[in-house]
Amino acid sequence: MTGQSSLGKTADTARLIAGTDEVGRGPLAGDVVAAAVILDPLKPITGLADSKKLSAKQRQRCFEDILSNARCFALGRASVQEIEQMNILHASLLAMHRAVEALQVQPDFVYVDGNRCPKWQYAAEAIVKGDSLIPAISAASIIAKVTRDTEMQELDRQFPGYGFAQNMGYPTPAHLAALKSLGPTPVHRRTFAPVARILEAGLSR
Repeated sequence: MTGQSSLGKTADTARLIAGTDEVGRGPLAGDVVAAAVILDPLKPITGLADSKKLSAKQRQRCFEDILSNARCFALGRASVQEIEQMNILHASLLAMHRAVEALQVQPDFVYVDGNRCPKWQYAAEAIVKGDSLIPAISAASIIAKVTRDTEMQELDRQFPGYGFAQNMGYPTPAHLAALKSLGPTPVHRRTFAPVARILEAGLSR
């Protein structure tokens, strides 16, 4: 495991350890959604893994188990407007910061998926591929993924034609073709290159 640690305190001395992860850095549309989870060691959850490596059915089962058995969990997000204002990296860190701050029980230590921690007051360590290595990060990944996918299915109903329920906002060929024919929606990230090119061509809904 490689990453960045902060504030000196280690997980070995912490009583309450949270994991946090975000979903939605790569899509062309929608918010970036993060989750933070503190697992209960007395209620272990089987099947936790990187949410991207689980089937939709497996994710949903784990999602329900986390809701029932975790010590606590919370969501955070950064909006499309915030993504455009500060870039996707800093928006992702902000979403994770908000998720951890929203936990009803505040952690002594936080594992962060990735190679950097948000700027915050928590003792923390960033773990590259942490969603495959740290159960609390895996749980956060699953909560964030299921939540964001559900939101994209709702956006599909609001903005038909882009295939949001299937592509979750990612730049699939069908999504890019819809952008060219229909133009961007208000939930598209206008600073992302494929969307920016469409706007330069004068197409917008």
